[in-house]
Amino acid sequence: MVEESGFPDASGLILPEKSLIDPFGREVNYLRVSVTDRCDFRCVYCMSEDMTFLPRKELLTLEELERLCAVFIDKGVRRLRLTGGEPLVRRGIMQLVEALGKHIETGKLEELTITTNGSQLSKYATQLYDYGVRRINVSIDTLDNDKFTKITRWGRMHQVLDGMEAAKAAGLAIKINAVALKGVNEDEIESMMVWAHEQGFDFTVIETMPLGEITENRADQYLPLSTVRRRLEERYTLTDIPYKTGGPARYVKIEETGGRMGFITPMTHNFCESCNRVRLTCTGTLYMCLGKDDAADLREPLRASEGNELLSSAIDEAISRKPKGHDFIIERNAKPSVSRHMSTTGG
Repeated sequence: MVEESGFPDASGLILPEKSLIDPFGREVNYLRVSVTDRCDFRCVYCMSEDMTFLPRKELLTLEELERLCAVFIDKGVRRLRLTGGEPLVRRGIMQLVEALGKHIETGKLEELTITTNGSQLSKYATQLYDYGVRRINVSIDTLDNDKFTKITRWGRMHQVLDGMEAAKAAGLAIKINAVALKGVNEDEIESMMVWAHEQGFDFTVIETMPLGEITENRADQYLPLSTVRRRLEERYTLTDIPYKTGGPARYVKIEETGGRMGFITPMTHNFCESCNRVRLTCTGTLYMCLGKDDAADLREPLRASEGNELLSSAIDEAISRKPKGHDFIIERNAKPSVSRHMSTTGG
């Protein structure tokens, strides 16, 4: 469904002629794009160690991804996040970042961000800033070197920490994302929060989600964030604040550190009522909900014509099927809620 809108607002942002509105009246203005399903880590809650990735020939070209994103921007998307896998391992990725950054210069796009494991930031941080990125999410679940190796299997923590220093020096604002894992990093969440705030970073914790088959049992990994918050409240003053970044995190201010902390709770308190997001894969598949299998193929209409009419119609049809919400369940021996891995959908 599309809805008429206006022209430039007080901030100078050019408003779209039409907005994407789903069947429940929610405006879809945030697109997350997985530019690759490949990653240089193999995090235990995300992937199997012996992952089979998509053949490269199945991936959209960077030019096709740019064109798809441009159509979404014309239809009202104002926030765009590049994800993976690990987006910075995609060959030529800065070509796409530069092209998308031009939409910020024209006023059509409010924000271009990226979620990364940090491994490539030393190489790309300055370019990211130069091309219009101002804020990044870095996924790191522990500051203990042995745990880091155990969780990521292939990662090197010093490389990530050096990357964050490079990003900081380049002027990028950083939010740390940590998946809360029972018996793995739950005793470290407090110290990670303090460290992040000392560095000037926001800190967000995330409940593990039942996406894709992995070696470990997610029932053993799952730590409710209600438990995390209760433990923190024994030592800190947490004040709910209305701060938003466009994503699903609910934020608090930690009075003792002065920093912000976010909670992403797809299991204990889903955030579907305010969902403004859709996810595009590197093959051109659009998922209207992270926790549902229903999807729309945008690659076929993208390649069927040099014009964008077919593609625009396919996007409208997909948004008309966006569900009210997901139904994640984590139980011992239960199958994942959806079979695809987070790296396929885009984190």
